[in-house]
Amino acid sequence: MNDFLRIVLSILLPPLGVFFQVGLGKHFWLNIVLTLLGYIPGIVHAVWIIAKEPRHA
Repeated sequence: MNDFLRIVLSILLPPLGVFFQVGLGKHFWLNIVLTLLGYIPGIVHAVWIIAKEPRHA
C-alpha cells in the first residue's frame, strides 16, 4: 500500500492510516486519543506519521 492510499485512508479514518503505517504501537493509540478529542488533530497526526515514519515491516 503506497503513501497516497494511506493518506486517503487517514482522511477518512485517521487511526486506520496510522495502523497501516506503524502497527499497534504508541502512535496508533495516540492517534485514537487525538481523533476522539478532535477529528482534525487526528488527521494532522496521521499524515505526519505517514510522512515521517518508515514503513513498519
